[in-house]
Amino acid sequence: MRVMLVGSGGREHALAWALRRSPTVSELVWAPGNAGAKGLCQTAGVKADDLAGLVKAAQGMKADLVVVGPEAPLADGISHALEEAGIPCFGPSREAARLEWSKVFTKEFCVRHAIPTAPYRVFSDPGEAESYLERGGEGFPTVLKADGLAAGKGVLICRDLGEALEGTARILRRREFGAAGDRMIVERFVSGEEASLMVFTDGERIAPMPPARDHKRIYDGDRGANTGGMGAYCPAGNISSLQIQEAVETIVRPSLKGMAEEGHPYRGVLYAGLMLTADGPSLLEFNCRFGDPETQVVLPLLQGDLAEICLACASGRLDPSTVRWKSGAAVTVVLASGGYPGTYRTGLPISGVEEAAALEGVIVFHAGTRREEGLLRTAGGRVLDVTAVGESLAQAKERAYAAAGRIRFEGMHYRRDIAAGAPSEESLIQ
Repeated sequence: MRVMLVGSGGREHALAWALRRSPTVSELVWAPGNAGAKGLCQTAGVKADDLAGLVKAAQGMKADLVVVGPEAPLADGISHALEEAGIPCFGPSREAARLEWSKVFTKEFCVRHAIPTAPYRVFSDPGEAESYLERGGEGFPTVLKADGLAAGKGVLICRDLGEALEGTARILRRREFGAAGDRMIVERFVSGEEASLMVFTDGERIAPMPPARDHKRIYDGDRGANTGGMGAYCPAGNISSLQIQEAVETIVRPSLKGMAEEGHPYRGVLYAGLMLTADGPSLLEFNCRFGDPETQVVLPLLQGDLAEICLACASGRLDPSTVRWKSGAAVTVVLASGGYPGTYRTGLPISGVEEAAALEGVIVFHAGTRREEGLLRTAGGRVLDVTAVGESLAQAKERAYAAAGRIRFEGMHYRRDIAAGAPSEESLIQ
């Protein structure tokens, strides 16, 4: 099987690593890829937002399958463009991916299909939104959401009226999120335990992945600014097997049925952000692709053939029994540039990666790197995703931090408490 992978981050390096291990993959091309491709696969100099270029590259290599990592190409319609060229795409159509690229659509979709989610109002006029909030809105704290894709930064949790008015100004008045902020949701804050659930699906059949949990805040103790994710661990013991099944039956399955009824069958990965409440799971948001850095801890535990699973999803013939998982656990520690998630320098030399990767159970995924004149250098905010697997979460964590300690670049920082709040081994999902 000839496979093309789209994207350039740590999630995509993990996908490339897993696809390369597939016995059915004869050729793998990563577009545009990053420095982690060295010794793993070929790269193509086509950016992820160049749909015509991606289709041409896939045709040129006679791809049997294209796997899409990031959300933007899906929102731009890459799936349809590839299918028009006769190439199966692992990733939903633009219309189905609207579950991620329009939060307003998703809330309205949930109402139409009786999917549990928090009460909300939608505004495009800042004055009307401010007046609503001043009258009490949905109570405080409250949640403000920009409608469109905002690189994970378009959700604001506001503790009081002052913060809510400032958030409204950011989204609707100052337009900090551009067109993504043309509309804004004011949503009731829901209390409970936050959890994530990713599933493979061909539009009808569902194969859940083991639950993973990420750490969004920049500093230890979940302090500081939100980021794209500073680490993750799997399995996450904060959601039980019964809760997973309940979420599948009350949220995931009705969503797939609803998309099919509306003429947009959903195929690919569906990622449900959940709040586990006393009344059952409530949907916070959908992502229409693998999570980052959750992918980096889930895929090392996959026992099945990722390429075959992706092709089966794209072709509408997924057999959930073929999606098998290893026992054990995985932990990812993200090494970030100094200043991230704010301004940061790039082009700094990196050392110790090969030494770290040689440790038992360790895989170093590249997120923001490039090679110049034979040297590995930083090229982004999140630079490397140091991942380790072990028989237990404790062993995986110990290995990941031992490996992180071998790597050096100027200004490097990382959290020291990834998986520190994880439940005991006895309570982890088996």
